[in-house]
Amino acid sequence: MLYERTLGLVSVVITCHNISSFIKECLDGLLKQTYCNIEVILVNDASSDDTSQVIKEWIERNNPPFSVEIIDLPRNVGFAGALTTGYFLSKGEYIAVHDGDDISHPERLEKQVCYLQEHSEIDVLGSSYAYFHDGDFQEFKKENWLRYGKSIRELYAKGGHCVCHGTLLFRGEVFDKIGGPTRRIKGAEDYEFIAKCLNAKLNVENLPDVLYYYRFHSKQRSQQFYRKEATKDEQ
Repeated sequence: MLYERTLGLVSVVITCHNISSFIKECLDGLLKQTYCNIEVILVNDASSDDTSQVIKEWIERNNPPFSVEIIDLPRNVGFAGALTTGYFLSKGEYIAVHDGDDISHPERLEKQVCYLQEHSEIDVLGSSYAYFHDGDFQEFKKENWLRYGKSIRELYAKGGHCVCHGTLLFRGEVFDKIGGPTRRIKGAEDYEFIAKCLNAKLNVENLPDVLYYYRFHSKQRSQQFYRKEATKDEQ
């Protein structure tokens, strides 16, 4: 029997590592969501800055209408380990991924939940996104590398990648069935998770709507893995 989940609830899982400068904007974006039936699970992966304190101050100041749980890990377990910890603690029918240095469009969760409710055949749903450089949010640019429909499965079969991990919202039963991302492939956990979903005969789709804003900054984890690709996309 699968873990019993709360119908309609979206569990937003956010991994945090030294992002005290950005986490307030991330949480502000969730406070503006038009879909209100959410819980927020923040997994602080042994940050050496004051990320945890900034989150606690934000909660006290804003008194959000949804539950916010902070998990302070005693040691750094890495992106995949922290993310899976959040997934295990999630209670929602749906799980939303969110990077702590990015921002969601106010209608992100509502549009993604509505789509999954109307398309029972889809298990995992991403969206288009725009990227911006820290401090220059108004100058964002839309991505140009995502794919849609059957093209997603076709591209992954060739070793390609066309789903933005931070935009994902998926049915909680997906995690209950196949687990979270691997810790074996550092820097490609997002690719591996989508590939694992497709190999399990699950259906993955992207919405063309820009529902997520991806921040470029010098401290972000992806810089060490994807900076060349990011630079190319910006040109």
